[in-house]
Amino acid sequence: MSKKTSPPLSFLPLYNLFSAVGWSYLLYLVISQYPKIGQPAFFYQTKNIATSVQCGAIIEIVNSLLGIVRSPLLTTVAQVSSRLLVVLGIFQLLPNTSGVQSIIYITLLLAWSITEIVRYLYYFFTLVFENGAPKILVVLRYNLFWILYPTGVASELIIIYCALNAAEAQYSLLYKRLLVTAMLAYIPGFPMLFLHMVAQRKKVMKSLRSSFGKKLI
Repeated sequence: MSKKTSPPLSFLPLYNLFSAVGWSYLLYLVISQYPKIGQPAFFYQTKNIATSVQCGAIIEIVNSLLGIVRSPLLTTVAQVSSRLLVVLGIFQLLPNTSGVQSIIYITLLLAWSITEIVRYLYYFFTLVFENGAPKILVVLRYNLFWILYPTGVASELIIIYCALNAAEAQYSLLYKRLLVTAMLAYIPGFPMLFLHMVAQRKKVMKSLRSSFGKKLI
C-alpha cells in the first residue's frame, strides 16, 4: 500500500509491517509444519490464521476509497474481494471440500505469502526510508508476479471449482451460482490486474535501469 497523501501518524508503515509479519508467519508454517503433518491437518491448523491475515486487506479498500493511497480503487477491490471469497466463502463455509485439503492449498499459500511479504515490505521501506526500498525488493516486487500471480489465480479457481457441489448441497443452488459467477469474473479480472502489473513493471524497471546507469557514469 503506497502513500498518496500524508497518513495520520504512522498508520500506513505499521499496517504494511504487520501485514508482512503476518504473511511471513504463514510462510513459516508452510515450510515448517506442512512437511510434518501434511494435508488435510495443515489446512485445519492454518485456515483461521490465513483468513485473519487476508481479511486485514479490507483496510486497503478503505484507504483507496478515501484517497489515502494511490492504488486504483477498482483494481484493489477486484484483488481483495477475490481472496475474501476464498478465505470466507470456502475456508470458513466449505472447509471439507477437496480443493483446500489438497496440495492446491499449499500452492495458494506459497503464492499469496511470498507475493505479500515482498509487496508489504516494499511499501514499508518506501514509506519509512528516504531512499525507498532496497533494489532487491524492487526487482522482486516487479518480477515475481510473472510466476506467483498466475499460480495464485489458478489455485483460487481450482479451490472454488472443487467447492461448487458442496456449496449447493450444504447451502443452496444460489450459493453455487454465486461461486460460478465469481469464477467467470476472473475472465476480465485476471488480464486487467496482470496487465496493470506489467505496465507498472515497465515504468519501474526503466527507472531502475536509468538510475543504475547514472551511478556508473
